[in-house]
Amino acid sequence: MAQNKDQDEEIELMTLYLDDGSELECEILAVFPAAGNDYIALLPTNPPEGYESDEALIYRYVENGDDYELLSIEDDDEFEKAADAFDELLDEMEFNDMD
Repeated sequence: MAQNKDQDEEIELMTLYLDDGSELECEILAVFPAAGNDYIALLPTNPPEGYESDEALIYRYVENGDDYELLSIEDDDEFEKAADAFDELLDEMEFNDMD
């Protein structure tokens, strides 16, 4: 899933169910490895108040058979490693688009 999407490719969406009972629809940008874990980067289709329109949300992504779980990243160092890996992935995707 860590691939750039062509214009003809369908956008994959995921709905997050937040603690306050609200829902947040997000585009799945990528699932990627970093520091021994898998992570998912999501872009809200309608960002909540206080978020920039291009601000990705990053969660730890854990597969459980046919199901999956998204976990909040509580540790600052872990979040930095995941964010750095996502930035590198974006740079790589941008470089590949230049070809």
